[in-house]
Amino acid sequence: MLLGTEVPDEHFCDHNLGRVMDKIHETGTQKIFSAIAKKAVDTFGVDARKVNFDTTSISVYGDYDVDPEPFDITYGYSKDKRPDLKQFLISMLCVDRSIPILGSPKDGNASDKAINNEVLTGISKHMARFGLKPGAFVYVADSAFVTGDNLVDADENNVRFLSRLPATYKECDRVIDEAVTADDWISIGTLNETKDTRKRPAAQYKAHESTVSINGRNYRAVVYHSSAHDKRRHKRIDRLLAKNKKQLDDVCKKSWATPFLCEPDARAAAEKLVADAAGSYHNIQWQIDKMDKFPRGRPPKGKPRRPIGREYHLQVEIEPDEIAVAPLRMKAGCFVLITNLSTSELIEKWPPHEVLRLYKSQSGIERNFGFLKNPVIVNSIFLKKPRRIEALGLVLLIALLIWRLIERCLRQYIQQTGATITGWKGKPTKRPTAFMITTKFIHILVVKSGNERQLAKPLKPIHLEYLEALNVSPDVFVEP
Repeated sequence: MLLGTEVPDEHFCDHNLGRVMDKIHETGTQKIFSAIAKKAVDTFGVDARKVNFDTTSISVYGDYDVDPEPFDITYGYSKDKRPDLKQFLISMLCVDRSIPILGSPKDGNASDKAINNEVLTGISKHMARFGLKPGAFVYVADSAFVTGDNLVDADENNVRFLSRLPATYKECDRVIDEAVTADDWISIGTLNETKDTRKRPAAQYKAHESTVSINGRNYRAVVYHSSAHDKRRHKRIDRLLAKNKKQLDDVCKKSWATPFLCEPDARAAAEKLVADAAGSYHNIQWQIDKMDKFPRGRPPKGKPRRPIGREYHLQVEIEPDEIAVAPLRMKAGCFVLITNLSTSELIEKWPPHEVLRLYKSQSGIERNFGFLKNPVIVNSIFLKKPRRIEALGLVLLIALLIWRLIERCLRQYIQQTGATITGWKGKPTKRPTAFMITTKFIHILVVKSGNERQLAKPLKPIHLEYLEALNVSPDVFVEP
């Protein structure tokens, strides 16, 4: 049914599959997939002007004591949190959010920064196959892209890029401080494509335009604030406030326990506490209580107790300085995107909300990695030769390409018609997935008699609904 011609079952033996994998490697996995991806992009009219790049690690079991050709399976930084296992990396280039057009395995200890640099040197040549000249596409990558060498290469190759500025750069803190101090934000609102709920409200965004300088080159930087604050950052702030309060408590306890002989001494101690609290994000509220000082022992029976002088006690209360903490919490919800889309024409074409939307498209490539690493699809990799693992990777990339094209066709149909389609539990949806369609057709049974085929049961309305959305004839099940 898939190949259009009869293939004997005995052709699908282990030895044949192994030999096919070897031939795939000899021909060149990149060459094969590039040709398939090019035809897919042309046939389905995929927009290749927005390019997303990322890498992930694939863990394997076993020693793999083989020559590092075509890539080295070894120990490295594990994104699966399995440092005990050897691994290799997969790099992927996608267009239109999640359509893969390039994918290849890399050494298990390869650096994301170095891989970005490698891709940059050849991306213009690769994108030319899709009819795009340098400057006609935007390269989107995570923060590993931002290195001095990569930024220089992007400028020299006329590659327009968008990435996240790492917090390790001093310029990142500077522009965030500048944005919070200026407080002249550009309101963006929400960008979510699904309905928000009480438990998961949609994030509200606002932006501030700025400029950063790295290695003597200036780049456009957009500071964003999200209402969906990073919980880890806020926990860090809470820990800082708790630590500062404890230190102040320890200092104040000494002042509480020690009476002063005169009011000026008590006042001086209070002013010192206020000075010590500066920069601790706390305010010190104090007052001085005057108390009579009595001699030791009980007074004689029937005689009143007579004071022998006065002493002054300092009463202190520590309160969080909400005004000082507010900018700290504001900064915690900020991040910076860096880009060379900085000319007046490009800024007009790519305003802050479109820049953020473009960067958030990086989530599509993350979902692709979830597909490739799904244990239901690839439980474990048991191939011993790296070249055969590379060939298997090609097969999985082709499967992923088809998977994403199915999903894209469904959503384009809904976008063009304004209709909905039957989703989970029979409820209408405007965001169907490729996995959803596989569950709808899982019970289709084709009966074969000689060269004739027919369905065991007629297709249901829900089947016809999905086939219409895909522009696929119902005869696809019986006619090769």
